Amino acid sequence: MSAPLRIAMWSGPRNLSTTMMRSFGARPDTAVMDEPFYAAYLKITGLNHPMTDEILRVHEADPVKVGVQLTGPVPGGKPVFYQKHMVHHMVPEIPMDWARGIERHVLLVRHPARVIASYAVKMETLSLEAIGVPQSAALHDWLTDQLGAPPPVVDADRILADPEGVLTRLCEAIGLAFDPAMLSWPSGPRAEDGAWAPHWYDALWKSTGFGAAPGALPVHSGEAAAIEKEALAVYERLLQFHV
Repeated sequence: MSAPLRIAMWSGPRNLSTTMMRSFGARPDTAVMDEPFYAAYLKITGLNHPMTDEILRVHEADPVKVGVQLTGPVPGGKPVFYQKHMVHHMVPEIPMDWARGIERHVLLVRHPARVIASYAVKMETLSLEAIGVPQSAALHDWLTDQLGAPPPVVDADRILADPEGVLTRLCEAIGLAFDPAMLSWPSGPRAEDGAWAPHWYDALWKSTGFGAAPGALPVHSGEAAAIEKEALAVYERLLQFHV
């Protein structure tokens, strides 16, 4: 029996990350895990996010134990293990040694104008760190150093514009055969959804696929516009590595 293929998909918030989890979870050969370090992140930082008490009650908050889960046996004995990770969860107190046991790492990015518009609907405070911009840049650099080559990057807008094309190229880049099952799924919640899903996943639960290509970019002003300008430089640098 061949060794399992573990895929760590790294993203900031409001970035098609849960839709991508649905896409890979629609594959019959793939087990998925939803933001495994979220509870540890909340416990370490003391932040009060929506549904914090429920998250800490349901999910493992010891980051070392989480790392063991991610590199250990794949749930259900499946040959592919897709892990949805959020870059801003990886605070310095959470060790990254487990990441060396993951066969494939990918960064998921999105134009910051869209991230900011979507994030503002759910959260009151906005910053570069809150939307994972500096963390994405630092993580890509760290992974490049660890892997000896830059990890592939995929862009949310390009996925929405051409799901089959981008997913086919992504699968090829990570050594996985594309499966058309990745393009659609039944609506509603899933057992793998995190405890935070009722707050964040309302639109996802209504979806049965990737949906329409995005329209015009949102226009921001004031602080949001300043954050967008800084974030755009990082976004454009990472796009150089798009599949």
